[in-house]
Amino acid sequence: MMHVTPCLPALHAIAPSPALPQRVLLLENSRAYVQAIAEAIEQQLELPVVVASTLAEARALLDRYDDWFLALTGLVVADGDREAVIDCFLERDIPTVVVTGVYDEELRARMLRRRVIDVVLKSTPGSLDYIVWLVKRLERNRRISALIVDDSASARLHTAALLETFGYRVVEAVDGASALRALEADPSIRLAIVDQEMPGMQGVELTRRLRALRARDRVAVIGISGNSDATLVARFLKSGANDFLRKPYSREEFFCRVSQNVDQLELIGTLQDLATRDFLTGLPNRRHFLDQAERMVQRTMADPQPLTMAILDIDHFKRINDGWGHEAGDHALRAVAAALSLHARTDDVVARFGGEEFCVLAPGLDPEAQTTYFEQLRQRIEDLRVDTANGTLQMTVSIGVRHARAGDDLHRLLADADRRLYLAKARGRNRVVSTG
Repeated sequence: MMHVTPCLPALHAIAPSPALPQRVLLLENSRAYVQAIAEAIEQQLELPVVVASTLAEARALLDRYDDWFLALTGLVVADGDREAVIDCFLERDIPTVVVTGVYDEELRARMLRRRVIDVVLKSTPGSLDYIVWLVKRLERNRRISALIVDDSASARLHTAALLETFGYRVVEAVDGASALRALEADPSIRLAIVDQEMPGMQGVELTRRLRALRARDRVAVIGISGNSDATLVARFLKSGANDFLRKPYSREEFFCRVSQNVDQLELIGTLQDLATRDFLTGLPNRRHFLDQAERMVQRTMADPQPLTMAILDIDHFKRINDGWGHEAGDHALRAVAAALSLHARTDDVVARFGGEEFCVLAPGLDPEAQTTYFEQLRQRIEDLRVDTANGTLQMTVSIGVRHARAGDDLHRLLADADRRLYLAKARGRNRVVSTG
């Protein structure tokens, strides 16, 4: 699609997944434009870009590597016409975006019919930003499943083809009941395209039930219908849909609506991370820990199960900052956070509680298992070797542990774990205290 005034979402860094192809091939004969695109993609997205200026070079590169994620290509090369350029990539099933310097509606339509992802006009203001956004959107889409709910096989086939062109993994459902089962079974579903006219359960009702399973910040729902009922849009939105598309819709409108809704989900996720995660270590912060721990304690007291609260503190942390420098102190905090993350089990709640102090709330540990668990954590941290500008740093931690009893609340667990931490410090540090 030709973009004249693209509306761009905020860009947020995301680490590429090593399990997926990452290499981008850029075929273009303008050196200045090649340099600008390659630098932007490599610096902002951390994806490797390989450049070719002729079709022969592009073919040689395609034969040399097998981890191609995307091709960005111009159509003017010395050794091939437009069709040969496109054939070069599509015959190898490589997702392809055309970048052209001339607006040509017939060319645009022909390219899109051939399953080219997009046609971008070079001279459009903001085209470089749009290309970077598009590449990032396509790269992220590969980790997202999209659910199509429609009783029409031909409609599902059409929508699935569009979503697969944009890189999404597709899950299909023929009715509302199977859609809800699919949603419960697949946590990677972040997008649902829901048709209104279905037997048994119409789209509005399915959207209402879907929202009971997944909130707006987890799954974006787009209602679709060919019905001319003017109230349908409002009914979908009031039932929890994020957006609505009326059939027939263009490929460009579909892509823009889907992308904007998925971008919004990611933006919400980023804001939630900023509010709930510690910036330095990446662990949940004190606020998030208290919220999650309160819920876990209430559940445990209602249905008694073993539960253990622990507070750990880096020994002599002020000496690390004063003697090694604050940068070394930051390295120490990150190393302890990483060790804690590796040690924690799936159901454990962990956090940086403040300064050099960390918290763990661990369910399911009897007293003997509790002692082993936290002693192994203490040893794991003692074994760390942290490289800094001033040499290799080693550290220890003291840990105070409190096993939950009937009638406990979160405040009591934290206070008693903190008293045991004080005893661990008083008894010489680098130890676990769970009594007294």
